[in-house]
Amino acid sequence: MQKQRLMVRTALVTMAFFATSCAVDQSVDGTVGEPIESYDGLLDALRENGSTVESVGPISQPFFVPEGQLISVDGNEIQVFEFSTPQDAQSSAESISPDGSSVGTSMIMWVEAPHFYRSGKLIVLYVGEETTVVDALEVVLGAQIAGR
Repeated sequence: MQKQRLMVRTALVTMAFFATSCAVDQSVDGTVGEPIESYDGLLDALRENGSTVESVGPISQPFFVPEGQLISVDGNEIQVFEFSTPQDAQSSAESISPDGSSVGTSMIMWVEAPHFYRSGKLIVLYVGEETTVVDALEVVLGAQIAGR
């Protein structure tokens, strides 16, 4: 009985090791890559994925410290906030409610559904329902961290 428990425990530890070692980031073309860390990297990745991307200009939001950049992705506005460090971005990301209705102490009444994404030093916000935009952001940034 003790030998069986040891074998089961060893098998579980081995499976857990392989599962965590296989969890890696993927780039746009499906190859193993690093998370997108910068505004320029995001624009490049979206373009490589087939999106039409244009820089629109700066944008400020009261709930994020860095000034953001507004971009157009296939004609839809996306807000990009680049923090000093990935830890700063993570800390701000943790202040976003699961449904995106609040960030820190700011309660927000969105005109459409918000979609928040985080990668490296970036937090990206898309407010809208265009599935092609959501799909493009998920391809390059991964699943949304908050929103509807």
